[in-house]
Amino acid sequence: MDFESTVKELEKTVNMLESGDLTLEESLKQYKRGIELANECKKSLENAKLEIEKIDEV
Repeated sequence: MDFESTVKELEKTVNMLESGDLTLEESLKQYKRGIELANECKKSLENAKLEIEKIDEV
């Protein structure tokens, strides 16, 4: 999944959690998914930063 798609899914997950319409079990499941998505975004940003740093070294 690309960065933009991951961010959109994370936003959707956050909106679901903020709605208050989920059961406790659903909320926990969505919270875990949100953490996974946030970590994917962080990893993508770190990789982009490293790539930019490599380009700047040239």
